[in-house]
Amino acid sequence: LEKNPFAIDFAYFFRANLDVEAMNKACDILFEYKDFQCFSKSNTDVKTYICTISKAHWKQEGTELHFEITADRFLRNMVRAIVGTMIEVGLGKISVSDVHEIIKSKDRGKAGYSVPAHGLYLTKIEYPKEIKLNA
Repeated sequence: LEKNPFAIDFAYFFRANLDVEAMNKACDILFEYKDFQCFSKSNTDVKTYICTISKAHWKQEGTELHFEITADRFLRNMVRAIVGTMIEVGLGKISVSDVHEIIKSKDRGKAGYSVPAHGLYLTKIEYPKEIKLNA
């Protein structure tokens, strides 16, 4: 993928060829689980690591590769760790099936590295229909 000097502070640049198809197959595995402790920052004070991921996929747009993820909540560092893990799948360092074992391990050390935060954007917040705001 091509580096853009105008987006240096707004995107994560990665110079290797990635197997996007394998990365998307690994994303599909995320839907099978609820406990994402392996992607949470270590020693985080949370009561539960349970999250429901409803969307996770990579798409190529010209010279850019975009990752979109939707969940009912995110753990600290979760998206950065998922992206790092998916990049390792795309590089062939870990297999698609290894993602099952990583998630089941609940061990942050077994998941991929955390990518830098630049390029990570919160684009939408949706509240459950049960929550109504009285104006």
